Amino acid sequence: MSADFGGRPGLRDKLSQWLRKGRPKETAGDGDREPLLLAAAAAGLPLAPAAHPVGYRCSCDRVGCPTPARHPVSFAWQTQSTTDRAQIERWVRHQPQANFITATGMVHDVLDVPLEAGREALRRLLDAGVEVGPVAESDDGRMLFFTLTRGTPEQEDEWWPCELDCHPETMDEHPGLRWHCRGSYVLVPPARLPGEGRTVHWVRGPEQPLPDPLTLLETLTDACARHAGEESDPAGTAWPLRR
Repeated sequence: MSADFGGRPGLRDKLSQWLRKGRPKETAGDGDREPLLLAAAAAGLPLAPAAHPVGYRCSCDRVGCPTPARHPVSFAWQTQSTTDRAQIERWVRHQPQANFITATGMVHDVLDVPLEAGREALRRLLDAGVEVGPVAESDDGRMLFFTLTRGTPEQEDEWWPCELDCHPETMDEHPGLRWHCRGSYVLVPPARLPGEGRTVHWVRGPEQPLPDPLTLLETLTDACARHAGEESDPAGTAWPLRR
């Protein structure tokens, strides 16, 4: 997948340098927010405004919001999501506190796994020379692997929706994996979570080409299964996994 990064000369190089430096997320200023969001949009990720944290609470009016600072602000987020540079610039400047979501299942999907399983899988994939693509970490304990979407079936009933903690076809064999596809979304970096200094941030930036999800799936599910097994049995006894 190619991207011109909004036509701004040098933005791709600037982003690559920023990410390679491993700049501490705590020191990332508001000036980094707009170019990172524009780079994500230029890479083809459709964006829409999301809620933001207010201390340990959500900026929305819902009492006891179940996903504070992690959800869109509009019910029309699927049609609102866009890669249009001018619209995103308006949102960023008029809603300076807002997080942003990216709608999945249009251009890209996201394979969302427990953080430790994701780190293990990322090391294995890179060591094997696999083109991994963009990867983000969330301080709520998840790692997000951005991939191409699986396509647009001709028949509506061939679509499968996003399901939590499973592969869409086999519930038990893929513990901990969430495959975000049509009808789902994830926070796109940079984003802030409730609590002090908690963020969603890039490990590998949006300038990376999106891979086919099937090139990552086996390694990710294997790492998730091992992670789930270790959590259920810290002593190392091989107990069967149950859902």
